[in-house]
Amino acid sequence: MKFGIGQSVPRIEDPRFLTGRGRYVADIAPPGLLHAEILRAPVAHGRLVRLDAARARAMPGVVAVLTAAEAAADRVGGLACHTLFPGLHRVRHAPAMPVLAAERILHPGMALAVVVARTRAQARDAAEAIEVGIEDLDPVLTPAAAMAPDAPVLHEGAADNLAFEIEMGDAAATEAAIAAAAHVTRLAIHNNRVSANALEPRATLAEPDLREGRIVVHASTQAPHSVRAEIAAALSLPQTAIRVIAPDVGGGFGMKGAVYPEDVLVASAARRTGRPVLWQASRGESLIADYHGRDEWAEAELAFDAEGRITALRLRVDYNQGAFLASGGGVSAMFAAALATGCYRVPVAHALARGIYTNTAPTQPYRGAGRPEASYLIERLMDRAARELGIDRVELRRRNLIPAEAMPFRTPLIYTIDGGDYRAVLDRALELADWQSAPARKAAARRAGLWRGIGLALHMENAGLVNEAAEIRFDQGGGVTVLVGTFSHGQGHETVYRQMVSDWLGVPFEAIRILQGDTDAVAFGRGTVASRSMINGGGALKVAADRVIEKGRAIAAHLMEVSPADITFEAGSFRVAGTDRAMPIAKVAAMSFLPILPPELGLGLSGQGDFLLQGFTFPNGCQVAEVEIDPETGRTRIVSLVSVDDVGTVINPMLLEGQLVGGIAQGIGQALMEDVVFDPGSGQLLTGSFMDYAMPRASDIPPVSVTTLSTPTPTNPLGVKGAGEAGTVGATPAVISAVLDALAECGVDDIALPATPARIWQAIRAARGA
Repeated sequence: MKFGIGQSVPRIEDPRFLTGRGRYVADIAPPGLLHAEILRAPVAHGRLVRLDAARARAMPGVVAVLTAAEAAADRVGGLACHTLFPGLHRVRHAPAMPVLAAERILHPGMALAVVVARTRAQARDAAEAIEVGIEDLDPVLTPAAAMAPDAPVLHEGAADNLAFEIEMGDAAATEAAIAAAAHVTRLAIHNNRVSANALEPRATLAEPDLREGRIVVHASTQAPHSVRAEIAAALSLPQTAIRVIAPDVGGGFGMKGAVYPEDVLVASAARRTGRPVLWQASRGESLIADYHGRDEWAEAELAFDAEGRITALRLRVDYNQGAFLASGGGVSAMFAAALATGCYRVPVAHALARGIYTNTAPTQPYRGAGRPEASYLIERLMDRAARELGIDRVELRRRNLIPAEAMPFRTPLIYTIDGGDYRAVLDRALELADWQSAPARKAAARRAGLWRGIGLALHMENAGLVNEAAEIRFDQGGGVTVLVGTFSHGQGHETVYRQMVSDWLGVPFEAIRILQGDTDAVAFGRGTVASRSMINGGGALKVAADRVIEKGRAIAAHLMEVSPADITFEAGSFRVAGTDRAMPIAKVAAMSFLPILPPELGLGLSGQGDFLLQGFTFPNGCQVAEVEIDPETGRTRIVSLVSVDDVGTVINPMLLEGQLVGGIAQGIGQALMEDVVFDPGSGQLLTGSFMDYAMPRASDIPPVSVTTLSTPTPTNPLGVKGAGEAGTVGATPAVISAVLDALAECGVDDIALPATPARIWQAIRAARGA
């Protein structure tokens, strides 16, 4: 089938994006539109002792200025974290995030006031006219500083800056195994803070619906129903009073999976003024006010017996949560701990993860959400252990991989891995990368004055998350509308969902329309995060398609005067078994609207499905990276990267490759250049523009070879495992493995993230004693 499952169908979304016909929040301009500008805190930590907006209120074009006083008068509440799970997170203190600072400023860029004016320029000018008095306080910027005995406590009523703890595994058994080990490898790392930097900055437009007394919110989000729920709660309104529409969204990467103070502030301003209000972040605002990713500090011990087999793993992880817990703030620490054993058979393990408040912007799941951190830690440990034990790093991995015949495999932490053949994936990646010939390539590079290195990383993650719903509706003309609770913001759902429905129901690809992102049209949805859309959304869609067929069979049986048991469905037609009598599904749909059917068959042809994934799927793979380093400048060039992935059933190979390569690009960015940096004294953001925050360009990305070696999973109807985050999970450790292999020329065995030219140059000079 040309448009069926498994075909590389080009994305039908692309023509509108490439020709400027996409419709983003900032493209929406209702009559009477006002513009909002946020006045943000210029310090990381302080007391707000004065805020005088009188001059701003009198400026031309200004319609309203909202401060914490107005928010309190309007009974505007804060934002809660919804990813703290009883029985897993031991919560110490989790206050709501205020939408405006009232007395205490806790991170740079915290919102102090909102100016609403007729033009954006007028709003910006008025925001600059607000007079602010701040008493500076010393900031704490790292978990270690925040947990020091003399650290200031950031939240009133708390004993310290600990937000939560997560503990899993067997502490006593792990201690005993480490004490008895023939060798223990130890490692301390910092998984650096990064910014998502979506192509489209965040934007929110709120428009009062005066006829119905509602607020219609247009938001650049990954999760429209979550935005509706949080705005309604913050404004003390029923959810029926809020409609959220997410139009085209230019990237999210988890950062837009959260709800932000600006979403609530814009809705509140629209309610107060009775006019539509638009706020759109500048790039500088995005860098300081978007929730950041990563910022994990980890210490780990990996124990081995005399044969080089792992006997235990112990880790302690501290996550810099920023000043408040974002809506997804409990996720990354949880997954970093739970997945710490990676693809390896580890008999016993113990993990302690802590979320800690600091005077920095909140952190939120960013593409991978703890899985890249877990992968980076275990793969760095394996490389270091191989050097210390004098065992080839590929051989050490082979000795310790979970064998395919042991699947499903219960890890010593909390997960049961559904399946996978890690050895086959490793062997295929080494073959495609021509691993055996790497020494010759290294020697050739050395003659040219360059140091060449080759590195690898096996990776495994959990994907899918809770339940999802979907609905399929036929119209009288045979057209199909598919309503989904997932939300595509670059993944290509409009294409793959059409492929799936066309394949299952035999409906022409072009006759199918996908509807998403409107809380009035879609009853409920959890959005798109955690590589869940094909697992949970696809599973729900398959259930819906089966119910369409079931109902269609009953209607066709009535129309053809046979028993439903005599009706078969194939290639888009209902047939009476053993005869040539048939009725296309489009005709059955048309007849289903006529008042000739018995009442038990209902009106119209449709099906609603929901699917709950029991646990998770576990996509996995292996990446091999090869780099060349100029020892005189420290500059790294990635020569090649091979990625072999087990993602289960592949719906669209072309789109899969795009997802994997995009994730790899982000992993490369973190490995070599991306870094959110705060001044260690003042807490000011130093990487406040793309002049300072380095992003990978096309020239930084090598030729990437993507191959799948998939084992379908039995956990969902499609057999898919998920792929949206896999590239990111493996890329950073693979690239750093290659960098350290190259730097072995001069004895360097560790490098901090990101491995910038300056850091590499300094490491080389330090190793040479210069």
